[in-house]
Amino acid sequence: MSTDVANRVILREARPEDDKVVGELLVEAYTTQYAKLMPEVVYSEERKAFLRDVASRRKVCTILVAELDGEIAGTVALYPPGAPGTEAWLPNTADLRALATSVRFQGQGLAQPLLAETEALAKRWGVDAISLHVRRGAKGVARLYERRGYQRKPEGDIDRLPDVYLEAYLLPMK
Repeated sequence: MSTDVANRVILREARPEDDKVVGELLVEAYTTQYAKLMPEVVYSEERKAFLRDVASRRKVCTILVAELDGEIAGTVALYPPGAPGTEAWLPNTADLRALATSVRFQGQGLAQPLLAETEALAKRWGVDAISLHVRRGAKGVARLYERRGYQRKPEGDIDRLPDVYLEAYLLPMK
C-alpha cells in the first residue's frame, strides 16, 4: 500500500447510509476486474441484485468499509459462525466474503488493511479459523489470500452452483 493511502485510510463498520455505495462498489469492482482477468465470467442481474443488497447482509454479518478522504474505497464482509448465508464448512469458523476495492483505488493495497481488520475481528470473536472461497481460475485473488497465510482446502470447495466452481481456503486463528 502506498504510504499516502495507508496514512489516510479509515476502517469502520458499514452503516445503513453506506448500503447503496457499497452495493454499487461491489458490482463495479467484480464486473470490471473479472472482465479484465476472466472475460468468460458474466454476472447475472440476479447476482448483481444480491451484491447490491447490502442491507440484508448487514443484518447477519459485519460489513467493513475502507474510507479515503470521506469516500468509500473498499469493503469486505465477515460472517460469524452459523450465520445465515455463511459458506463456512467447519464449525466455529468465520466466513470472509465480498472483498472489493473501488476501481479508482485498485492496486493501491486497500485489501491488506481490510483483511487485517477482518482477522482482528475474527480473533475477538474467538473463532478457530476464517474460511473463504475464490472462483476457480482467479489466480491473482488466490495469491492475495495465500500471502496472508490462507491455505487451500479442497474439502470445502463448492461445486454445486451453476457455471461456477469455488475453491476453498482457510486461515487458522488458533
